[in-house]
Formats: sequence, structure tokens, C-alpha cells
Amino acid sequence: MNDAVKGPKVRKSEEEWREQLTPEQFAITRKHGTERAYSGPGWDEKRPGLYRCVCCGNALFRSETKFDSGTGWPSFYAPVSSEAVGERVDRSWFMRRTEIHCADCEAHLGHVFADGPPPTGLRYCMNGTALDFIPDEP
Repeated sequence: MNDAVKGPKVRKSEEEWREQLTPEQFAITRKHGTERAYSGPGWDEKRPGLYRCVCCGNALFRSETKFDSGTGWPSFYAPVSSEAVGERVDRSWFMRRTEIHCADCEAHLGHVFADGPPPTGLRYCMNGTALDFIPDEP
């Protein structure tokens, strides 16, 4: 099931984002912050459902691709579609990583690493604060 629906690019001013988001959501998604491990929502969520961007509602990940990485952040082996997220090089903290952002609003979500499980071998390590979990209907 592909929940990704491509919408128009979401563009807002910094002031508009500050009005819409909590201070923690703003710091993580708009200023490239990171929540402490085991502190954000969703890292231990087990119910089936959809993870959307907290900023614009873009469908990002399904629970079927979520796994316990032992890191304390929600981790997935694949997004709902290749068009749901974008990548860019992150050279902060004296290292080279691949940052993952929402394709629709460019919210910072987390990073992807090549140490995940099959079938992709990838670990999309996301900030739970950047995600809005929508449980499937019972």
C-alpha cells in the first residue's frame, strides 16, 4: 500500500513555522536539531499505522517497515515511497552523514545509515518529534 500522495511544495516563513510547531518540533525540523535517544514520541510505538511529517502531513513511513534498532529513535528500513523523502549531505559534528528531509516541506527528519536489516540494508533513524503517528483503524 502506497500512502504517499504528492502535494504541492510547502513553503512558510520562519515565523509561520514557529506559530504552527511546538518549540521542540521547530528546533528539530526547521533548525536541524536532534532529540535525545529514548525521549521522543514513537521510538517504542508498536501499533500498525502511518508516520507523517509533523510540519506538512506528508506520508513518510509505514509501521510495517519499522524495526527496533536499539538506538532509542524510531527506525525504518524504507520510506513509503522514494518520492516521500529527500537526501542531502550533512557534514556537521565533524563527520559525513546523509540527512533525510521531507520532500514536501524540507523538514529535517533524521539520517539514514547503511546498517539496517533486509530487504534494504538501510536504517532511517528519525526524530520522533518530527513524525506524527496515525494508527490504522482497528
